[in-house]
Amino acid sequence: MAGSKLDIHGKESSRWDLVSLGEVMLRLDPGDYRIATARQFRVFEGGGEYNVARGLKRCFGLDTAVVTALADNPIGRLVEDLMYQGGVDQSHVRWAKYDGVGRTVRNGLNFTERGFGVRAAVGCSDRGNTAVSQLASGDIDWQRIFGTEGSRWFHTGGIFAALSATTPLVAAEAMDAARQHGTWISYDLNYRESLWKANGGKQEATRVNRELVRKVDVLIGNEEDFTAALGFEVENADEHLSQLDISSYQRMIERVVAEFPNVKIVGTTLRNAKTACVNDWSAIAWHDGTLYRSLERPDLEIYDRIGGGDSFCSGLIYGLLTGHDVQWAVECGAAHGALAMTTPGDVSMATLADVERVMKGGGARVAR
Repeated sequence: MAGSKLDIHGKESSRWDLVSLGEVMLRLDPGDYRIATARQFRVFEGGGEYNVARGLKRCFGLDTAVVTALADNPIGRLVEDLMYQGGVDQSHVRWAKYDGVGRTVRNGLNFTERGFGVRAAVGCSDRGNTAVSQLASGDIDWQRIFGTEGSRWFHTGGIFAALSATTPLVAAEAMDAARQHGTWISYDLNYRESLWKANGGKQEATRVNRELVRKVDVLIGNEEDFTAALGFEVENADEHLSQLDISSYQRMIERVVAEFPNVKIVGTTLRNAKTACVNDWSAIAWHDGTLYRSLERPDLEIYDRIGGGDSFCSGLIYGLLTGHDVQWAVECGAAHGALAMTTPGDVSMATLADVERVMKGGGARVAR
């Protein structure tokens, strides 16, 4: 039911509203140019799992922390400085000794061009052998995080799980500890073909993700993830999922939930990219047999599409953590995602007032 409340323990017993686990990279943005022809880049921090924690802190004012690892050199310290601006607590960041040239450990770089018109956005990651990819079971004191400190919610995803053979084990270890202490667990499938290419391909991605999804409460995906990351076939497979009718999408989600009955909520964005700058945009969330859909925003103008899904996720989680019903939460997520794509970089620059205005159908008239 839309008015039902979820059994999430209160803040009085937890230091954190949410803890995320994932890689935080340095994003290099060539602006209006292409990566291969640029002569200067702007820098941002970003990473699928981190972006959710940052959105919850900077836009929604909740207390969040990130578990990650960085090589201790000037690039790592630049990422640290950018994270300070985001306000996400860094007390659980692990610093790896740098060898001088990056033979044994380094920091991830993510070159991303925004695209324009018929030229699609392009990402080129340079993240092999990074500090966070070398995390192994036993490296993080999860009992301290979820037991001593306490966190109401834990978030990680398929990007972190794809980084190495050990990172899925770290994610599973974190989920088990979170479950032990009554912490809600969300997982964004976030399938990236480039990350799995040298790590077992789609077959290994399916195996890893299916094991981890058995441990989660809230599953986030997009129109590709349920097929590529979980191995489900889709009705009318010759059509793009964003063009399927909602009833077909609901049947697919119900098949996922039937196989993974631990999943209580499924959330996803619906995007039809007409050009790099114009997308139809909305979102849905499934809960307890009912599919809730946000306001549809046809022909939404996009400045930078990267991070829109992460901001949807943080808005959805904010709604659920603050006791709102699922309909309100999916509207909040869709509005926050739409706003995040109006500014450069992976991370949201929106405020709660911005999100509430857009949820109410507010337009782009100048505010003075």
